[in-house]
Amino acid sequence: MEISTLATYHCLAFVWYFFVAYSITHIKTEERPSEVFLYGGQWKYLTVLNLVLQAVFYGVSFLADVLRLIKKLRCAKCVISSRDLLFSVLAFPVSTFVCISFWTLYTYNRELVYPKSLDGVIPLWLNHAMHTAVLPFALLEILALPHRYPAKKKGLILLGFVAFLYISWVLWIYSVTGEWVYPLFALFSPPGLAAFFAGSLAIIVSFYNFGEFLNRMIWGQSKFS
Repeated sequence: MEISTLATYHCLAFVWYFFVAYSITHIKTEERPSEVFLYGGQWKYLTVLNLVLQAVFYGVSFLADVLRLIKKLRCAKCVISSRDLLFSVLAFPVSTFVCISFWTLYTYNRELVYPKSLDGVIPLWLNHAMHTAVLPFALLEILALPHRYPAKKKGLILLGFVAFLYISWVLWIYSVTGEWVYPLFALFSPPGLAAFFAGSLAIIVSFYNFGEFLNRMIWGQSKFS
């Protein structure tokens, strides 16, 4: 794909994610179900944090494209490294996890992850923007250009560290409020919850490996942007 085309795509993707993140974080206070938006606000939900992550990633990607267009190659090289690290370790596995885990649980019992009370607050298009469109965007990014993956150990350590931070945030919110971020968590005993978190981490690691596999199958080992 031509750099100018990539720049246009990344700019539009950045604007889209910024708009979606803005839309969900500016729901009127009086419209929010009391049982959903408590301590931590929207920032306790992985879905919302992922929107911010995607906006940052596409912003960095657009910057890399612009630097390449204006021939600032030394600066571009540094920004491209950051872009690839963001995509490989976080943007692809997290967006894939958000989409697949949400719709799996929603199909099983929506009240565990997305109470029906939210239907009157969050429009259908916004729900799909947060939970559905993130996966096609991630796949399109892999098809659009190659990304350099870090050494497997480094990538998994970084992914595990971010997962640890989010789990710690979830547990902190529970310790303060006595309420779980997602009703699903209330179904587990402490050992069961630990097993659930471990299983979720294993799934997101598998998505990391899947992204690396797709990148290698499409672009090979030596072609990098």
